[in-house]
Amino acid sequence: MSTKVYVGNLAFTVTEKELREAFSQYGELTEVMVITDRLSGRSKGFGFITFADDESAKKAISEMNGKDLQGRSIKVSEAKPMEERSERRSFGRRY
Repeated sequence: MSTKVYVGNLAFTVTEKELREAFSQYGELTEVMVITDRLSGRSKGFGFITFADDESAKKAISEMNGKDLQGRSIKVSEAKPMEERSERRSFGRRY
């Protein structure tokens, strides 16, 4: 079963390729994503990696959490399901 891992506190210059290279030593990666802002395209400083198996994910979490990546101490943990968002407020604008 695949496991999704959260990677936070990334430098804004980290690419998906660099993230893949840093984590591929722990096992097979099925997906690598750096989350970007929709409007600017700039990294939001976090991403997700999906490992093909649970053991690889656990090893990556234990060994990579707190490690330096491009001058920043990254935070690595098991990803939590996304919480449902409430409706956005319009702030009085009418469309």
